[in-house]
Amino acid sequence: MPLINLTHAEVLVDGLDHPEGITLGPDGYAYAGGEAGQVYRVDVAARRATQIATTGGFNLGLAADAGANLYLCNNGSHVVNRVSPAGQVSVYSAGSADRAMITPNYPAFDAAGTLYVADSGGWKEGNGCIWAIAPGGAATVIDDSCRHFPNGCAVSPDGRYLYVAMSLNPPGVVRLPIAGGRKAGPVETVVELPGTVPDGLAFCADGSLLIACYRPDAVYRLAPDGSLHLLMDDYEGTLLGAPTNVCFAGPERDLLLWANLGRWHIGIHAQTGLRGAPLFYPSL
Repeated sequence: MPLINLTHAEVLVDGLDHPEGITLGPDGYAYAGGEAGQVYRVDVAARRATQIATTGGFNLGLAADAGANLYLCNNGSHVVNRVSPAGQVSVYSAGSADRAMITPNYPAFDAAGTLYVADSGGWKEGNGCIWAIAPGGAATVIDDSCRHFPNGCAVSPDGRYLYVAMSLNPPGVVRLPIAGGRKAGPVETVVELPGTVPDGLAFCADGSLLIACYRPDAVYRLAPDGSLHLLMDDYEGTLLGAPTNVCFAGPERDLLLWANLGRWHIGIHAQTGLRGAPLFYPSL
């Protein structure tokens, strides 16, 4: 049985174009992307979404820096775009001279401003990798052993590890020790989730990790002791409709938000009993 039910879950904002990624900015707004390149700023308190830009491609995961500039993984253009608060769009990275990005899927900052990007590659093609993008945009592949569709990622609150949702072979979560924008040790399996397609990750203040799944329509919680629990699920696929990424919002970071790739809304649950860990917002 899930730890929480959907009684208090709601639609936060509707009418979006299949939002896949979601994050909280340093300005208190939530941000999400759309299938046709839309970039949405979401006023959580007012329950209102405003389109602030378009990248012209399918926007997947996103992260923010201290100036509320967004870094979006653009699946259509195969790049990471930078979007300013005023809506100006530029290319932050397309990969390196030796290797172009294939499917940049999700980015996560560390405290020093390195942007780690999970490049999923092609579905079941085994050609994914993990990039580290230094401040300014110089990109290096730091791991290509996580090649079976690396998906959502998150830097641990202590900054020591990059956690990555692996959608295939086997599905689950792994972690890479990181230091100075480099891989600092071997990849470790954190948890396996057979029969699922893990997609998005978010750390809680208590050290637990939330894992949103594209399939089934569910969010799991990996407790600090390593035990795995079903946090919430939706067999109808309506409130949770392919929940691809999750984040926490609100002054106390106690509002759980999720993007629904299979629907047109962002969901919210205000009574999970969880708080989100602070994100890294580097000054670049």
